[in-house]
Amino acid sequence: MSDGNERNQDGNNTPSQGGEQTRSSRLSLRPAGRQEVGRTVDAGSVRQSFSHGRSKVVQVEVRKPKRNAAGPGAGAAARGGRAGGRALTAAELAARQRALELQRKAAAEEAARREEEKIQIMSAAEAARRAAEEERLISEQKAAEIAALKESEQQAAREQAAAEAAARAAEQAAAEAAAREAEEAARSAPLDPRSHSTGGVQLAAPVQRLRPLAERAIMPPRPVQPSRPAAAAPARNNETLHLRSGAAAGGDDERRPAPRRSGPGAPPAPPRRPSAPSRKGGGSDRRSGRIDVRAAIEGDDDKTRSLASVRRQRDRERRQAELERLRSDQVRVVRDVIVPETITVAELANRMAARQGEVIKALMKMGVMATAAQSIDGDTAELVVEEFGHRIKRVSESDVEIGIEGVEDNADDLKPRAPVVTVMGHVDHGKTSLLDALRTTDVAASEAGGITQHIGAYQITAPSGKKITFIDTPGHEAFTSMRARGASVTDIVVLVVAADDGVMPQTIEAIKHAKAANAPIIVAINKIDKPGANPNRVRQELLNHEIVVEEMGGDTQDVEVSALKRIGLDKLEECILLQSEMLDLKANPDRVAEGVVIESRLDRGRGPVAALLVQKGTLRRGDIVVAGAEWGRVRAVLDDRGRQVKEAGPSMPVEVLGLTGVPGAGEPFVVVENDARAREISEFRQRKIKEKEAASQVAARGTLDQMLARIQAGVQKEVALLIKADVQGSAEAISTTVQKLAHEEVAVRVLNASVGQITESDIQLAKASDAIIVAFNVRATTQARELAQREGVDIRYYSIIYQVADDVEQLVKGKVAPKHREKFLGYAEVRQVFNITKTGKVAGCYVTEGLVKRGCGVRLLRDNVVIHEGELSQLKRFKDDVKEVARGYECGLSFAGYNDLREGDMVECYEMEVIPA
Repeated sequence: MSDGNERNQDGNNTPSQGGEQTRSSRLSLRPAGRQEVGRTVDAGSVRQSFSHGRSKVVQVEVRKPKRNAAGPGAGAAARGGRAGGRALTAAELAARQRALELQRKAAAEEAARREEEKIQIMSAAEAARRAAEEERLISEQKAAEIAALKESEQQAAREQAAAEAAARAAEQAAAEAAAREAEEAARSAPLDPRSHSTGGVQLAAPVQRLRPLAERAIMPPRPVQPSRPAAAAPARNNETLHLRSGAAAGGDDERRPAPRRSGPGAPPAPPRRPSAPSRKGGGSDRRSGRIDVRAAIEGDDDKTRSLASVRRQRDRERRQAELERLRSDQVRVVRDVIVPETITVAELANRMAARQGEVIKALMKMGVMATAAQSIDGDTAELVVEEFGHRIKRVSESDVEIGIEGVEDNADDLKPRAPVVTVMGHVDHGKTSLLDALRTTDVAASEAGGITQHIGAYQITAPSGKKITFIDTPGHEAFTSMRARGASVTDIVVLVVAADDGVMPQTIEAIKHAKAANAPIIVAINKIDKPGANPNRVRQELLNHEIVVEEMGGDTQDVEVSALKRIGLDKLEECILLQSEMLDLKANPDRVAEGVVIESRLDRGRGPVAALLVQKGTLRRGDIVVAGAEWGRVRAVLDDRGRQVKEAGPSMPVEVLGLTGVPGAGEPFVVVENDARAREISEFRQRKIKEKEAASQVAARGTLDQMLARIQAGVQKEVALLIKADVQGSAEAISTTVQKLAHEEVAVRVLNASVGQITESDIQLAKASDAIIVAFNVRATTQARELAQREGVDIRYYSIIYQVADDVEQLVKGKVAPKHREKFLGYAEVRQVFNITKTGKVAGCYVTEGLVKRGCGVRLLRDNVVIHEGELSQLKRFKDDVKEVARGYECGLSFAGYNDLREGDMVECYEMEVIPA
């Protein structure tokens, strides 16, 4: 207790100078001589104790109602009493205020610090758990309210039934009371109370006292709740209804602070809500968290912990226990780990949420030594994942292509489409001229050398109104892949054979391609207007290749046409339409587009341009297309005559702009739903192409033994080429052609075969590899041309493919090393051996065949077995050195470094000559 309280207690026991008992001296800032009005104040300091061992000193004021003195001497006595106590000085008040401010600041800082600690320890899991607990409490509260509501309804029903029963009982009791009154009246009428002094006849008084009971029984009683124990005494007095709620809360009134009752006549406290006992049912013996002035003055300030404090401590303990459990690895989280075909150790550890060292340790136990940056296969990764206790999900990189082909079309959605006709045949048999006659155009004149070197697609409208799509393929032998590509996408093959030339090698190849594609063949015998034309010879030659025309009893249609004179074109169109009706060609136009890339090129002003043939669905401007390893959004759709169209249906050839690169000819294309899917598919296919190229380069280098053998024999000669063409198909054909020209000593290596003009990067690549640039229908830029002149890079321009083949063949032959061949000279027989001191042994020989030359190679034969091979060091005729000795003459021979000569040995003479490649 503070000093102020001690002074108050001392003042209460000190009498005043006037002989009157004065009131307690108070701490006040009012002047001593001022009469006290309003409320008087007693001040003091109290130390409060909190949880966690904290305590706090607070200032307490006791406010009391004003008391007026009865008489003029009361004020003087009061003033005397006030004068007896000492008032606080200004310095003390200021010191007290500063102490209070410091305490408040320290308390605020302590509260903020503890709140920050609470926030830091709290994690997402605890917050979720707390939210779940709060939801559970709210749901329990709602359930309790609903149950209380139902209980109140049931209670009201029970009270109503009890009231009705009480009313009936009251009526019955009234009737019985009336009957008893009548009997009592009849019984007491002859008696006179004044004449009888004995107590035995004074029995009417208790009956008079019982009347109020009967009267109260007749009155309808207020319904009471039978569940409350206070309702057991309804007849005590009329205040039992108030005692019921008070009795129920009697246990709490003892713990409530006194200031909550303002006076003895105050109305009782309202009853609590039904949900309140459910929240505080567990703390019936716990006092509330408030402290009042009386408890502070009396020293009863040992406050117990609140429910919120207990809950916070339990949450902290639970969090700490979970953290300890996780740190000790007692709780292991099982994850779904996605494992591709190959994965690095670091990525595998990341997907399992494990340390890299643990994964590397597990691999070492399996006998696999790998660092974090190295890749492991999917099977090894699966074993590691299973060892760590996770669930594995194997995926493949090719899964990105699943579902891009679309679904099968219903038969009800299919509609007739135009036939796709491929024109095939030998070179210079008139395929393009025949198409020009059908389209009334002149494409053949624009082709270099008068031969087709590109694959083209056109669509015409027959006189009947039906459309036919034609694909023109090259006939040169180098364009085998183009013909195969045209046959694979076609419905009908028109085999063009010149009537004056007959069946040729490319005609036979076209027949094989058509049979491989299971496409029906229509034979068009062209150039019948020429003087030497013989269509029957063509039909006879076709029999050798299992092509039987209708005139010879077969099922293959044949038409005699002349592209130059425009003869038989209408009959050819009729045959094509008849064949297409027999095939019943249909497609679904109301779906995403699918098809094939016929040709592709790099245009200087428009970028990559791809010629597409739509096979299913409808291609529209703005669609996202994946064509081979390239993708892009369609910016423009052009028909075969260069006109822009909005959409292209099945069997329609179009040119598309907007791709990111030049796709490979013959690659399929498909429309996908978004950019992300298209980019993912494109990256996967490009990665596969790079891996294939790397594998082919490794295979070309060969094994280590082969490489060492080449190093010992010398650097292998090669012809390096960098091919740039106008279209993808031509680049592919040139690459295939030049690789066939490789020699066993000289290899042909194609660094790159692409489309577009020659740039500076191409010159730099050719310079680094010492390659020759083959430019087919393309030119170099100005900067590239100047760089090539400075660096000495050879650029060769071509427009006809067989010129490329001839030049490359000459390059290969020029690098082939000349060959050495042994030339036989003659035989000489050893007839006598001479031993000369300075020279050694010299064989005296007789030339039996051919001749012997000085410096030639010799073999010494003994019994027809070669015992020595070397060179002649000396050749003499008598004592003179000679260059050669002819047949029938004698000579002297000495061998370099060999002296084991005997009579009867044969000497074989030869020389090496060089033969150019």
